[in-house]
Amino acid sequence: MPRAGLSTAAVVDHALDLIDERGADALTLAAVAARAGVATPSLYKHVAGGLPELRRLVAVRTTEELTDHLAAAVLGHSRDAAVRALLAAYAGYALRHPLRYAALPQAPDPEPGPELAAAAERLVGVLFAVLRGYGLAGSEAVHAVRTLRAAAHGYASLTTAGAFRLAEGTDVTLERLTGVLVEGLANWPGAEGG
Repeated sequence: MPRAGLSTAAVVDHALDLIDERGADALTLAAVAARAGVATPSLYKHVAGGLPELRRLVAVRTTEELTDHLAAAVLGHSRDAAVRALLAAYAGYALRHPLRYAALPQAPDPEPGPELAAAAERLVGVLFAVLRGYGLAGSEAVHAVRTLRAAAHGYASLTTAGAFRLAEGTDVTLERLTGVLVEGLANWPGAEGG
């Protein structure tokens, strides 16, 4: 019988706490079991697929968290204001959870499972929604979403990795990057009303 208070969601919570403290490489069933105060075999009652399933569940949760954070930030904004809110929220999430963010899957899993596929689709949907105000369609919308994602992820990854070591504040860098994106999107091929 599963331990009272332990559930699949609680196991994922313990896994995320471990990642937040020590990084994704520290994620093992033994380490999660120790945090949960159970023997390692007890975890299989909640994650029958072992470590691969736990990693997938962590990927689903982090993708959903990031998506929820971005969606809340852009709600009620359009065009330039939505892009600014998105980049600020993306960077904010990564800076608050740098090790969790580093564990977020960036490339599609060839067999993601329905939950991860749905979470990834929802995340990309938020990006498309942010760009809707520019009137982009078809392949131009895809290219614009890729550009937006590359800028957001690039800034977040470099900042959390400590790559920006010069004295100038990174908040100004983010402001400048956002300005470049907003200007570029307004003048994007096929964009409506600049």
